[in-house]
Amino acid sequence: MASPASIASAAPTRLRADTLRPYIGILGVLLGAMMSTLGSRVTTFGLTDLRGGLHAGFDEGAWITTSFGVGQMMSGVASPYMAAVFGVRRFLLLGIVLFFTTSLLAPLSPNLNAFLAAQFLGGLGSGTFIPLTISFIVRSLPPRLVIYGVAVYAMNSEMSQNIGASLEGWFSDHLSWAWIDWQYCFALPLMFGCIFYGVPRDPPTSMRLRDLDWPGLIYAGLGFALLYAGLDQGNRLDWTNNGLVNGFLISGALLTMFFVVRELIAARPFINIRLMARENLLLLMALLAGYRFIILSTAYIIPNYLQTVQNFRELQVGAVLLWIALPQFAIVLLLGALLKRADARLVLAFGTALIGVACLMATNLTSEWATDDFLPSQILQAIGQSFALTALIVLIVRSINPADALTIGSLMQMSRLFGGEIGTAFMQTFVRIREQIHSNLVGAHVDGLAALTIERLAAYRAAVGARTADLEETAARATKLLAANVAQQASVLAYIDGFLAAAAGAFACLILVALLRRQPPSPF
Repeated sequence: MASPASIASAAPTRLRADTLRPYIGILGVLLGAMMSTLGSRVTTFGLTDLRGGLHAGFDEGAWITTSFGVGQMMSGVASPYMAAVFGVRRFLLLGIVLFFTTSLLAPLSPNLNAFLAAQFLGGLGSGTFIPLTISFIVRSLPPRLVIYGVAVYAMNSEMSQNIGASLEGWFSDHLSWAWIDWQYCFALPLMFGCIFYGVPRDPPTSMRLRDLDWPGLIYAGLGFALLYAGLDQGNRLDWTNNGLVNGFLISGALLTMFFVVRELIAARPFINIRLMARENLLLLMALLAGYRFIILSTAYIIPNYLQTVQNFRELQVGAVLLWIALPQFAIVLLLGALLKRADARLVLAFGTALIGVACLMATNLTSEWATDDFLPSQILQAIGQSFALTALIVLIVRSINPADALTIGSLMQMSRLFGGEIGTAFMQTFVRIREQIHSNLVGAHVDGLAALTIERLAAYRAAVGARTADLEETAARATKLLAANVAQQASVLAYIDGFLAAAAGAFACLILVALLRRQPPSPF
């Protein structure tokens, strides 16, 4: 019997840089990484349209994004072992077929339950893409192309993270909500062809499914899925005050503990978590989760501010987020060349510092800010994220053997999903609580007899009085306008606190960077 690690330890088939195959292969896996990220991001922005198209209420529709994320988490955990059994190329092609089928059929679902099932299966299919992308880059590309492949992968991930609002807004304005799913049906056939041609066939293995570490797979798949669902629904259901969230989090934590114990004592673990004991690797995974925390936090604040305070639509929100995506094109190859020569830890620290400075710049937020006001901080953050994430993934790649690439891909997927989900869940709850606090504090200082309050109410009465002669109605509407203004200012102050929390997260990541030790020479 063989473990995935022993199967992967066979010398991988490396492609030659002077042929077309490695470039076609990397195009295929990068398309998959992009669509895997877009799958959750576009759905989040389009949730209102999806609920309307499916005639679902707010609470029922909230499970749409959860079902997709749970599917991605489960397949991301299982991908290394399954790819070791069936081969990376075959498993990727299977994921493409599943994602294509569910994307095509999901908008035709007769009810919400059928759509949720399609979302879950689509998450299972797309969840294989990111873990196996890193495997292809590390194990199959020529050594001199690996760093550039990693740089393009990092760029690709950040770009797809920030174009979701523009895509969803364009679909809702010009087509229909169904294109939130149908968009993938154009890119997936291209990805299939690239993978079929560009990814080498893995050598045959005698390993059979009966040798699979079934207990470990079940513990991990169910445990991580339950934790993810609890985090995703926690803010909506008020965390520990809800029995369902408590059940998700407690049962998920217990199953995850069983998984860790199982993988530490099993002779053939399906995920070799002993790798985490290697120098730097635990810190690097913590940093990956931390950066996802920061990125998803700020990616939550800006769209919500623009929609809540400025009443922007998704297409207008996307105009701001595109400024995070676009700079990636300009610096990706330069970053690859830089990381071949410079200490990646210094590049990582520089990028982290830029992210922190950008978050602090955004704390100057006022209720008057619109698209152009965010550009300086967002361009700086985009550059910082490119430097930090590219350097981080290079450090992770250099810390592993190619034989461990499948397991590392799975660990990276778990760190990405949990870090991002914790960031979103934290920021949703943090902003909501801070908004309540600021609303009470601002409201407490609104004295109905104070000169400023009287003057503001008089201005409101004059503004609305031209539309009605009823003095009582005019006074009531003026009071409502004052209350709305208090709520708006409370929201702005809460978003400022959110940016401060993200800056604190960047500072914490900078401390972790300082703890990283110099790595031994790497062939990449």
